[in-house]
Amino acid sequence: MHSLNELKVAVVGLGYVGLPLAVEFSKRRPVVGFDINNARISALREGRDITLEISDEELAAATGMKFTADVAELKSCNVYIATVPTPIDEYKRPDLRPLIGASETIGSVLKKDDVVIYESTVYPGATEEECVPVLERVSGLKFNVDFFVGYSPERINPGDKTHRVTDIKKVTSGSTPEIAELVDGLYREIIVAGTHKASSIRVAEAAKVIENTQRDVNIALINELSIIFNKMGIDTESVLQAAGTKWNFLPFRPGLVGGHCIGVDPYYLTHKAQAIGYHPEIILAGRRLNDSMGGYVAAQLVKALTKRQIGVAGARVLIMGLTFKENCPDLRNTRVVDIVAELREYGVEVDVYDPWVSKEEARHEYNLDPIEHPAKGVYDATILAVAHTRFLELGEDAIRVFNKPEHVLYDLKYLLPAASSDLRL
Repeated sequence: MHSLNELKVAVVGLGYVGLPLAVEFSKRRPVVGFDINNARISALREGRDITLEISDEELAAATGMKFTADVAELKSCNVYIATVPTPIDEYKRPDLRPLIGASETIGSVLKKDDVVIYESTVYPGATEEECVPVLERVSGLKFNVDFFVGYSPERINPGDKTHRVTDIKKVTSGSTPEIAELVDGLYREIIVAGTHKASSIRVAEAAKVIENTQRDVNIALINELSIIFNKMGIDTESVLQAAGTKWNFLPFRPGLVGGHCIGVDPYYLTHKAQAIGYHPEIILAGRRLNDSMGGYVAAQLVKALTKRQIGVAGARVLIMGLTFKENCPDLRNTRVVDIVAELREYGVEVDVYDPWVSKEEARHEYNLDPIEHPAKGVYDATILAVAHTRFLELGEDAIRVFNKPEHVLYDLKYLLPAASSDLRL
């Protein structure tokens, strides 16, 4: 087994998770950053991070980093950290293809005593049941004899400049007690907030997948309450503010639940639960409710337009915001697209405006063409779908200017005071 001082790190996958991690490790030791996307590697070599997680200055200062798309350059390393996406497919089933592909890449360069650490969110057991056999098959080496494995789930919050990788406590684990200590020691070098060494890889996997499942279920409860309160003519935000005066009331808010974690991770857990013969009730109910919110929002807007005698078919609606959360360019699993699709079913013409997003990515991922800037006086309704600071700074008057004299302003994110919007979630 290698000592901590002998570890040479490679980070496989340089997205929202991998790049910040690689940059931090490069402050302590040489790091090889690998990604199969040649355009991504070229941009990073030029000092540009399109995810905006790392500034140009931080990239320029990362002199211990080597960016590459060449697998051969991984051979000099002895610790491989896989930080690739783990999405779901169109049937809401775990899509492990990126993870299996990364395992095959790592397996092709794996040597005796090397360590592979996975950070991708998976269901309990996936590392040892799905990834390890691939490593063994491709490398010809034997698990826990010739090579070892760790699991340390990512906790990156895209766009959050306060809770960064070093400021968030890190859960670690390893396939043997000695490897668990080595993995923990490696992360302790960079994680200022400290680490928590889990008793096993399966425990660490389970801990990660329930973090976001818990949030998902809680948001589903608040979404359901907002539907009930809307039917009763009660302002949901006012109710939540009142309830929030109790010290142990949790401050969740209703809304669209997307992104690479909260809208995805629960399906990994329910997949495994069903595989072992248990049908989850609460988790899947929460998922169904949260996945239905785009349709609910569209229906609420259509009702509001009808009450104002604004024709629905052919109406023009502006949706402000496309990313899955505020103040970042991340489009992964954004549920704003559900509102777009549902409104188009009603015959509504929809324009999407989001200054944070890459038009090319929006076109590639969702076949959407965001507009450069909204025109004045042309929309029958505007939906504030994402709480970007830029939208908050615009204010009510500047937003209403985009609309016709008779229109509906629907504030999904409580960006404006209650009296400043016509409709709230």
